[in-house]
Amino acid sequence: MIHIECKAVLFDLDGVLIDSTAAIERVWTRWATVRGFDPAKLLAAAHGRPSMAIVQEYLPDADHEKETLEAERSEMEDLEGVVACDGARELLAALNGALWTVVTSCSKELAEAKLSAAGMPIAPLMVTYSDVKHGKPHPEPYLKGAARLKSLPSDCVVLEDAPAGVQSGKAAGCRVLGLRTWCSGEELKEAGADWIVDSCASVGVVAHSGQVLRLTLDAAIK
Repeated sequence: MIHIECKAVLFDLDGVLIDSTAAIERVWTRWATVRGFDPAKLLAAAHGRPSMAIVQEYLPDADHEKETLEAERSEMEDLEGVVACDGARELLAALNGALWTVVTSCSKELAEAKLSAAGMPIAPLMVTYSDVKHGKPHPEPYLKGAARLKSLPSDCVVLEDAPAGVQSGKAAGCRVLGLRTWCSGEELKEAGADWIVDSCASVGVVAHSGQVLRLTLDAAIK
């Protein structure tokens, strides 16, 4: 078992705290099909990245703001099957009183809708796509997350399930725990993850008091 000391925890949303895979795949499959793109290729490229970045990549000459708003509106209207990820609810309960927040590539409205649909608490001081100029894999999202918790990035542990998010956390100067909920451990390791586990269920909270938070990783790959 691996023991980690930190002062704050920064969570990605999709694939870490909530499982909205089916809903995301339905929405973006429709979006890709209507516009003549291969849905499988688009979905592989989209995970962990902001909707705006996907729109800009696939429709460089379109009204990016309009297309992104349409895609996010579709996601907010299709929340069927959105649930908490394995161990996520228990981990947040154990962190009650500790410093933590969510750093996500979707909008504040969509993030809150997903958390509510899964019966999860709305994260304090959440950082969403509208709060940053550069999305993941740029370091800005996790730099802002650490700043909102008044913590140094080096004192934060990031939980991520996508290579783009791992790269963002590492570039910000955080330690990153990769979760194998969406891609392989090899991909997470290649992106720079410091440790790899299966899900939030593998993360335990030993104690937290003041500015010290102690975590344990069960069956982790270092």
